[in-house]
Amino acid sequence: MGEISKNTLLFSSSIFLLLLSLSAAVSSPFHFQTLVPGRLPSPPTLSWHDSLPESNSLVENSELDTVLSNTTLEVQLELHHVDAWSSEETPERLFDLRLQRDELRAQTIYSLVSKAVARNPPRAPGRRSGFSSSIISGLAQGSGEYFTRLGVGTPPRYLYMVLDTGSDVVWVQCSPCKKCYSQSDPIFDPTKSRSFSRIPCGSPLCRSLDSSGCNKRRMCLYQVSYGDGSVTFGDFSTETLTFRRTRVGRVAIGCGHDNEGLFVGAAGLLGLGRGRLSFPSQTGHRFNQKFSYCLVDRSASSKPSSMVFGDAAIPRAGLFTPLLTNPKLDTFYYVELLGVSVGGTRVSRITPSLFKMGQDGNGGVIIDSGTSVTRLTRRAYIAMRDAFRLGASNLKRAPDFSLFDTCFDLSGKTSVKVPTVMLHFRGADVSLPATNYLVPVDSGGTFCFAFAGTMSALSIIGNIQQQGFRVAYDLAGSRIGFAPRGCA
Repeated sequence: MGEISKNTLLFSSSIFLLLLSLSAAVSSPFHFQTLVPGRLPSPPTLSWHDSLPESNSLVENSELDTVLSNTTLEVQLELHHVDAWSSEETPERLFDLRLQRDELRAQTIYSLVSKAVARNPPRAPGRRSGFSSSIISGLAQGSGEYFTRLGVGTPPRYLYMVLDTGSDVVWVQCSPCKKCYSQSDPIFDPTKSRSFSRIPCGSPLCRSLDSSGCNKRRMCLYQVSYGDGSVTFGDFSTETLTFRRTRVGRVAIGCGHDNEGLFVGAAGLLGLGRGRLSFPSQTGHRFNQKFSYCLVDRSASSKPSSMVFGDAAIPRAGLFTPLLTNPKLDTFYYVELLGVSVGGTRVSRITPSLFKMGQDGNGGVIIDSGTSVTRLTRRAYIAMRDAFRLGASNLKRAPDFSLFDTCFDLSGKTSVKVPTVMLHFRGADVSLPATNYLVPVDSGGTFCFAFAGTMSALSIIGNIQQQGFRVAYDLAGSRIGFAPRGCA
């Protein structure tokens, strides 16, 4: 009799738990949002709306001195996507090239991190006295996806410069050229700048380079090699940079006389990483160690993307998460990702341990403006993808496309309901618009889930998922913020 009572009790408990779970499911319905299917963006037209002097015009110092008395500065810049230099290409070809660049960049980042993790103890900067073509600099990962226009030298010569949060060294092509790639503006001539100054070999700035050398006059030389085989080499120097009408003096930059690879169009690169030689690190006191950007969806808006330096860069309504530090690698912006929700429910198989950075510097999560597609460590991606597929089971599936394994045929649709997606950072739950994770990949109505898995322990939050947010880098407060309507 006691055994029967025990079985009855267990059965009753099971029924209760089942009813409790069903009740929870009813009270927490699957969440959807509306996606209005757009098209692949056509090649953007390279036009500039900033109130800058005309291209290559010279502005004397007296016209800029009024801003130099300020203790801190604020600057807003217009950003454009690199596709603007490929106006003859079709939208499909541009997207294909973007994914090719993206894969190359991601693999370079993974390679760089694995080499840094394997190095024990970390290599001291500037330890090499010469150069090797096999060096992959810890100061650069790629050429970035967005560019702006700024003045170099005194008087300033306005040039197109790529901005990249995954690189540190600032550099421009300089004459005389041993080998220079094609750029939109005339090559910068340092002999025509009154503020150009070479850096001696014994200088702390020269020793801060990951790969440095000396010429016969004991002046510092730099080299930065990129994962795609591109390279820039030349004199390491200090120069004045002008942002609209704000002048910032004595910025350490590479003056490249031998530049080879895929940097077509721009004159150089403005490194925005966390390393000692990046622009934010060098000029932090002038801008209170704050900058932010807003990357607009090019398929839905003709408004240009933007970047802000200074206190105005930090939105009041932002959701902030602490910055983490990798002891082996100082370039990247690491954050703590705790989990992911799909359809309003946390994906149970995605635990914080999947995104944890180890004591050896391996793993973790970085925010990167130059990577397009967010890559999650494979176990986390599969769990997220499966949850999304389940919620989107009403949509017609389409074949895989490139690195995307979850695609849908939305041809003929004017709007569809798709599961919501939320990224849970420590202290910041970031809900993504549908256009930030379901993107067109061709002109036939195929849309793909814009995440990918990686065998690496490192996850990367890419710029497709950052679209429409003002992403704020508050280095003084050691935090990153996301403002959902910060582009207005």
